Amino acid sequence: MDDEYAKLIRRMNPPRVVIDNDSCEDATIIQVDSVNKHGILLRVVQVLTDLNLVITKAYISSDGGWFMDVFNVTDQVGNKVRDEEIINYIQKTLENDEVLLPSLRGTVGLIPSEEHTSIELSGTDRPGLLSEVCAVLADLHCNVVNAAIWTHNARAAAVVHVVDNVTDCAIEDPKRLATIKKLLRNVLKGNNDLKTAKMTLSPPGFTHRERRLHQIMFADRDYVKVRRAAQGKVEDLKSGPCITVYDCSEKDYTVITMRSRDRPKLLFDIVCTLTDMQYVIFHGVVHTGKMEAYQEFYIRHVDGLPISSEAERERVILCLEAAIERRTSEGLELELCAEDRLGLLSDITRIFRENGLCIKRAEISTEGGKAKDIFYVTDVTGNPVDQKIVDSIREQVGPNMLHVKWSSCHSAKLPEEGTISYLFSNLFKVRTLQNLKLIGSYT
Repeated sequence: MDDEYAKLIRRMNPPRVVIDNDSCEDATIIQVDSVNKHGILLRVVQVLTDLNLVITKAYISSDGGWFMDVFNVTDQVGNKVRDEEIINYIQKTLENDEVLLPSLRGTVGLIPSEEHTSIELSGTDRPGLLSEVCAVLADLHCNVVNAAIWTHNARAAAVVHVVDNVTDCAIEDPKRLATIKKLLRNVLKGNNDLKTAKMTLSPPGFTHRERRLHQIMFADRDYVKVRRAAQGKVEDLKSGPCITVYDCSEKDYTVITMRSRDRPKLLFDIVCTLTDMQYVIFHGVVHTGKMEAYQEFYIRHVDGLPISSEAERERVILCLEAAIERRTSEGLELELCAEDRLGLLSDITRIFRENGLCIKRAEISTEGGKAKDIFYVTDVTGNPVDQKIVDSIREQVGPNMLHVKWSSCHSAKLPEEGTISYLFSNLFKVRTLQNLKLIGSYT
């Protein structure tokens, strides 16, 4: 009965999306009003992030069972969003209330679909691991059509989509799938430590690929080895984000504040982690500058209670730091553009391995017979790659196929001064939809 009543309320109050290009001088304002439900904030942020929009500011409020959010967004070069196709897509997608985001699934494995077979991997990271995985897939005539690989705290996770090299379709033969699983598990076991590869069959269903990577690494407890500083705070911005978790007893919330280097998809990673840890964000403010981001959230557990123990508080800090760091662009960025073929990824990663490079993160994609792969690499000790090694690799691969993206942003330091003035000092004075509209317009 409760379920049917909730459906009735949603039908009577369908989601409403207002996209405004006039009220703010330097950003498009997207306002979303809806009946509140667990996961809706993640869904909104995920849609905006998947369109490669940059969220420069956000105001989140969901008290009283109603969800009212305002986002200031731009495109990748800082312009307002004026493409009618994108605007219509945002409105149509966010006003569709029928499909909720899938829930957390703790298993990883190998999932066939009509278009491709999805392989989910996790294990101990080591130099050459991706090269070995790609070599196995090439030997088994599996062509990688797209993939995402993350490493963090000596752990590695990957979501890899493959097709049969001959039929260009998903691999469905049970015996062949069993062989793929067996050989990949042997590669991932490494030195036979206790944290071996996880490759079991998952239930059917779709989960956003990057959200799935967060889930895999979270299940693998990649956050455990994060170094800690005194008094419940993570080390300063030179080595990581600054995160605090404290009680707001007068309103019965737990407050999380974060200051970190800004980067693409930062808000998605934070909201994704809090949602999958079964926390609800009731209020929040996000503000980004040229190099850094401030985030402040008022949260409770899905059972309605704030964080109640020091151990839980410490775990939240560790998990949020891991969420921020997993996608950090550590290392030199190399971009491969080439004609796709079976074994291409295996050959490229083998050359990296033979020249002493360690792949920290990778994004693999193919379209129209072309492969476009991005790798973030360091040497085996984690230090920057020597220019001579890069030149040698480009000669082996082909200088027109492998492009180097030198950047000084990783050596830049955030300003030492400046503290977080808690952004929600007047939060509870904001009570009406009109107030939220004024906030968005003012910024």
